[in-house]
Amino acid sequence: MADTAVIKTGGKQYLVEPGKKIKIEKLPMEEGEEVSFDEVLLRQKGDQVVIGTPLVAGAKVTGKVLQQAKGKKLIIFKFKAKKREKTKKGHRQPFTEVEILGIE
Repeated sequence: MADTAVIKTGGKQYLVEPGKKIKIEKLPMEEGEEVSFDEVLLRQKGDQVVIGTPLVAGAKVTGKVLQQAKGKKLIIFKFKAKKREKTKKGHRQPFTEVEILGIE
């Protein structure tokens, strides 16, 4: 089995393993920079599983920023019946794509 870990970033949790690409909440980093995630909630190496209370001591996940981009456009449409009131807005959530390099 490959090394896996559960990290927490941007208020969400992600199951990661080396070589996997994930889209996370926007980080203030440039493309090509190294990023490290210190909030590791779970680490698995082979059959050995270590669960943090709440974090795994000394565990760290490193990755490389691939791109800073925006997600697909979402349409927000609000309508109030019998009031002649309607609103249409669009939204594109910014994200950072990161490739996981290693789990320590």
